[in-house]
This record gives sequence, structure tokens and C-alpha cells, in this order.
Amino acid sequence: MLLEKLSNFIVNWTGFYNIEIGQIGMILIAMLLLYLSISKHFEPLLLVPISFGILLSNIPNTGLLREPSAALFGGLLHYLGLGTWLGIYPPLIFLGIGAMTDFAPLIANPVTLLLGAAAQFGIFTSFLGAILLGFTPAQAGAIGIIGGADGPTAIYTSALLAPEIAAPIAVAAYSYIALVPMIQPPVIKAMTSKEERAIMMHQLRPVSKAQKMIFPIIVVVLVGLLVPNAMPLVGMLMLGNLLKETGLTDRLSKTAANELMNIVTIFLMVTVGASATAERFFTLEFIGILALGLAAFVIGTASGLIFGKVMYKMTGGRVNPIIGAAGVSAVPEAARLSQKLGREANPKSFLLMHAMGPNVAGVIGSAVAAGVLISILQ
Repeated sequence: MLLEKLSNFIVNWTGFYNIEIGQIGMILIAMLLLYLSISKHFEPLLLVPISFGILLSNIPNTGLLREPSAALFGGLLHYLGLGTWLGIYPPLIFLGIGAMTDFAPLIANPVTLLLGAAAQFGIFTSFLGAILLGFTPAQAGAIGIIGGADGPTAIYTSALLAPEIAAPIAVAAYSYIALVPMIQPPVIKAMTSKEERAIMMHQLRPVSKAQKMIFPIIVVVLVGLLVPNAMPLVGMLMLGNLLKETGLTDRLSKTAANELMNIVTIFLMVTVGASATAERFFTLEFIGILALGLAAFVIGTASGLIFGKVMYKMTGGRVNPIIGAAGVSAVPEAARLSQKLGREANPKSFLLMHAMGPNVAGVIGSAVAAGVLISILQ
């Protein structure tokens, strides 16, 4: 009897007996991502929980992803994942981002809004590419939004437009955001000369407290009237920013930027990683999503650089074109990269605040683009 029970335990319950080759592959991928995030410092705040989520979901018989039935409650990651796939966590992330964001660079130099808008071009080119590859219009819209380099926006859009491919889109989006330091530099260096990257920009004008408080209100009114479907993201972004700028709600803004942001980030990243199961990952569909997402990201970077070059010419050389690459909304990674490459070309150059203008404009731009796609395709 004891041997029978032991045999039953080994055959039916241990992971060693039930693990499949695809799950082994995903566990190895999770370990590689953990290595890159911890040893190489590739966006550890994103990759550590994502890769650990991959690890958890690909160990068999844990019950973490189990959906509820008449006899059983659902698994832990199933319930945590509802906040991701029902579109709850992404707006909360935007609330925290707003509470941490200073829109002063954009207010001081509003023309950089155009750089943020130009960098969204990759979204629509990849949308067309996905259509040509046979994806439905709704799926193509969800895939294209990866080019905005904004994980919460990609998750929110795909959950509404194409929930059946939301998991691979989320993994692709956050993977590319984490790999900004690897993807963008070759594109920037190929499209700009060292002399262009070395251009120094003048210090931005001061921005008053009143302007900082009025800005989120104006954005909500204008974007809300133009693209109402963008409001869950843009509205939460601007609420977080207004809490920060009033100076009267410090306790709320600090909670949004710290405790709430950290808690939601853990839940979102772990459940995104947990969605990367072997049966979803090792498919031609996922490979197509990865390829289209990478193309969208590269095209978005290139289109921002092209418009940066246009501004460089129009201003007589006063704008460093590489800040256009920061128009993708990977905040603040893309802006920091522009600063890094600018300093490499000219140690006296300081581009961070100039690059933050198009960078935060890209956050707004990607959310608006998502609202447009949702309005048209849902």
C-alpha cells in the first residue's frame, strides 16, 4: 500500500515525472533572463519578477495558474492575473508614473511633443505589417502598440482588442523595454554622425508651479474630448501628476509613486511572466509577434530620429537629433540612453532634461494611439 501511494505521488504529483521538454526550455529562458537582470543589470525591476513568473508557471503541478472550478478555487497567479488581463493594473501603473514624472521639460519646450508623436509611427507601420502577415485588424492593432515601448499600454490595448494574444504581446513589450540599451544604440549611431550627437543644447526656461498644475488639467480635457478611450491611461497619468504638483497631497502622491506603484509592479510583472507558458511561447505566432514588435520599436526610434534631424535643420543646429529617439515612451530609459550617447560624443553635453521632453510626450502619444486603435477596432 505504501509503495502504491509513493508510486502514485511520483507519477501524478511530482514535477520531475511530469515536466515536458517545452517547460524545460522555458525554465532555461527564465534563468537566462535572471542572469541578465541580476549580473548585467538589464532592467532588474522588470526582468527579475517577469523571469521569476516564467519560472513559476513552467514548473508542472503547482496549481498556480489553475482556473477555478466547481470543486476547486483558482490558483494564486490566476487571481493576481485578473488585474492584468481585465485592464486594472495598467492604469494604476500610469497613476504611479504620473506621480513620479516632471512634465516641466515638455512644458518648457512644447515642440518636443512632435518628437514624441513622430516616434509613434512604428505603431502604425507594424499594424500594417501584422495585417499583411494574416493577423486580424484587432490583433494587428494590439501588436502594433508594442512599438510605443510602453508595457502597461500594450497590456491594456491587447486585453481589450485581442485577449487571445495578450500574453505574448505583454512578454514581448516588456522584453523590448528591458533591452532598450541594446536595441536603440545601433539605430542611433547608424542614423546620426558623431558631430550631430555631440551638439550641446541650451538650458531650458524655468517653468512656474501654476503651469505645472494647469498642464495635466488641459491634457485631460483635450485628450478626453478627442479620444475618450485613452482616458483610463491618460486620466490616471495626469491625476498622479496633479497630486504631485499641487504640493497639498504629498501623502497621496508618495503612496502612488512608491507603495502602490511597487505593489502593482510586482503583481503585473509576475503575472506577465507567468503567462509565458511553453505552449504560448514556442509557436510561429509568438515569433511573428516578437518580430513585428521589434520592427515597431526600431521604426519608432528611427522615425523619432528623422524628425529630430528635421528639427536640427529647422533650428539651425540648436537641437541634438538623438533626443528624437527618446520619443518612444520607455520612461526614463530612452532619455537616459540619449544622455549617455550624447556624453560619449561630447563629455560637456547634458541632454537628459531635453530628452525627457519627447520621452514623456511619448507616454502621452502611445496612450492616445492606443485610444485611437481601441476606438476604431474594438
